[in-house]
Amino acid sequence: MNKSLQKHVQISPGLARQNKWCVDVLAKQRGVSARTLRRRFLKTVGINPKQWLTDQRFKLAEELLLMGASVKETAAQVGYQYSETFSREFKKHCGKCPFEVMQTAAGEPLPR
Repeated sequence: MNKSLQKHVQISPGLARQNKWCVDVLAKQRGVSARTLRRRFLKTVGINPKQWLTDQRFKLAEELLLMGASVKETAAQVGYQYSETFSREFKKHCGKCPFEVMQTAAGEPLPR
């Protein structure tokens, strides 16, 4: 991978959060267009930057839930204004609802 390409795709989960989970903000911070970032990201990482940002967002959310944060706190930490929206998107992305992650972390059986 060449140096200029590395500059545009070497991003950390913290950087994703700093840029408010937004491809346009991330591209601007990197000094390239969103299209250029997408093209270079696809070439080196294998997924588009939006998908990567979404993956990072929900990975952080799952970590927070496992550490005992509430759904409302977690939603706010990962940039959601409404916990209901966060819960719906979390379930769509992760295949389980935030409550299930919390219950698993606490070692409690899931209610039937």
